[in-house]
Amino acid sequence: MHRSTRLPVEDVLAVGQPRRTMPSRSIVDAAQWAGTDEEARAIVAAAFQQRLVGGDDLHRVIARAPRIRRRRLILETATDAVGGAHSLAELDFLGLVRRAGLPEPSRQTVRRDSTGRRRYLDAYFQEWRVHVEVDGAHHLDPAHAWADMRRQNALWMEGDRVLRFPAWALRHHPAEVVTQVRAALRAAGWPG
Repeated sequence: MHRSTRLPVEDVLAVGQPRRTMPSRSIVDAAQWAGTDEEARAIVAAAFQQRLVGGDDLHRVIARAPRIRRRRLILETATDAVGGAHSLAELDFLGLVRRAGLPEPSRQTVRRDSTGRRRYLDAYFQEWRVHVEVDGAHHLDPAHAWADMRRQNALWMEGDRVLRFPAWALRHHPAEVVTQVRAALRAAGWPG
């Protein structure tokens, strides 16, 4: 438990006892108190993924609090999360793309599958019809892997290119990931 003597009324939940902070303030506080920057990024990304916060919620909290630890990190992560990077691996991928000078993909692009269900694509370079999916450990489960394969096959049948990377490859083989993304974009007509 943490206590604060200076809480703007906008940061206090108006109902229930004991008094507590609004989700957006709680997320900012948790990110500041995290043991590492990576943990702070994970807290912010998870809050957006779970729809606990959205839009400019965290930006407004930080604007009211001048002495926020990790201010820049939280703001950058929140901005990327609003744009659709909802996991550490997706944030890592976005960082790789930016550092490599590749075009910035749209994130969490909605597509309908053959049954009409909404599906979210992690990263999509729309002009070149190149998708990138970042897979966490749960993608290794056979049923989940088969669902991923069916979705990938449907995209390929429509003429799109799909690249898949396990989250660990983004951290341990970033150059190889960038090389493959660059090659796919060039094969699809990107002049870069």
